[in-house]
Amino acid sequence: MPFSVVRFNLVDPRATPASLSERYRAALAMAAYADGHGVDTVQTEEHHGVEDNWLPSPFAFAGAVFGATRRIAVTVSAIIGPLHDPLRLAEEMAVLDLLSGGRLVTVAGIGYRPEEYEERGVDWGRRGELQDLLLETLLAAWTGEPFGYRGRTVRVTPRPFTRPHPLLLVGGSSRAAARRAARLGLPFFPSAHLPELDAYYRERCTEYGTEGWTMMPAERTPLLHLSEDPDRTWAEHGEHFLHEARTYASWQSEDIRSAVRSTAGSVTELREEGVYRVVTPEECAGLGLESLVLHPLCGGMPIEEGWRSLRLFCDDVLPRLGA
Repeated sequence: MPFSVVRFNLVDPRATPASLSERYRAALAMAAYADGHGVDTVQTEEHHGVEDNWLPSPFAFAGAVFGATRRIAVTVSAIIGPLHDPLRLAEEMAVLDLLSGGRLVTVAGIGYRPEEYEERGVDWGRRGELQDLLLETLLAAWTGEPFGYRGRTVRVTPRPFTRPHPLLLVGGSSRAAARRAARLGLPFFPSAHLPELDAYYRERCTEYGTEGWTMMPAERTPLLHLSEDPDRTWAEHGEHFLHEARTYASWQSEDIRSAVRSTAGSVTELREEGVYRVVTPEECAGLGLESLVLHPLCGGMPIEEGWRSLRLFCDDVLPRLGA
C-alpha cells in the first residue's frame, strides 16, 4: 500500500480575500474528507511575501486541520527554521502536538530564498548558526525542564504529548544539513532522492554516536491530479500546474536539489516532463509508486476541479490499493 499524501499550499495568483477564504475553507473540508477515507497525511509548507499568496503560516493551518479531523497526520514540509523564534515555536508545536494527540510531523529546513530573510530582518549568512540554535532549543524546551538560552534560564511549558518530542526531521540537500541531523540524533529528510547524502548522514551518525533514519523521497515522486479525462484537464487547467512549476523554477538555483524541479516553459512541455501528472484512477492505481502525492488545488486550481480530483483519489484509487 503506497503512502498517501494530500498537499496544500493554498496558492491562488488571482485571489481576492473572499475567494482565498473560500479556498482555505475548502482545503479544510478536503482534509476532513481525506481523513475519512484513509489518506495518511496532509502536507503543507511555508513561504513568505509571495505574490500568488503562498501559505505563510503552516502551523495555523495545521491547527485548523487537526480541529477538522480525527486520525490524519499533518506534515509541515518544510518550515524555514531560522525565521522562527525558537521559544515561541517550541510552545506552538507542543500545543499542536497535544491538540492532535501526536499527529504533527515537522521538517525543518533553512530555505533557499534570500529575500525571505531580508524582509524578516534575518541575516542570510547566519542561517546555519540560527538553524542550530532553533533545533537545539526545541529539543531542550520539550523536556519541560529549565535550560540555558542566550545567557538566561528559561522553561517552556506544557510538555508535548509525544515522547520524547514531536516528530522533527532536518530537511535539506547539503552535507551540512545531514551533519546537523546526525549530530542532534534527528531523522534526515533530503529534499530529493539523494542516496549518497543518506550514506553520508549514516556515517556521521556513527561518528557522533547517535541513531537516526532517513525519510528519503523516491526517485520518482510526481505531483498527481486525478481526472477521468486527462486531455481535457490539461487543456482546461494546465496553466495552474505551469504556474507552480515556473514559480519553483524561479526560486531554485542550479545547486538546489529538489524532488519538484521543472524546466518546462509551456503546458505541453510540462505534461511531457512528468513532474506534474494528470492520471485516470486506473492509471494512478497502477503507477507502482512508494508515495502518491495528490495536489488537488495546485496553482490556483478551481475548487470544484480540486474536489473532483480528491474524490476520484479517495473513492476510486485508494479502495483498489486496499485502503
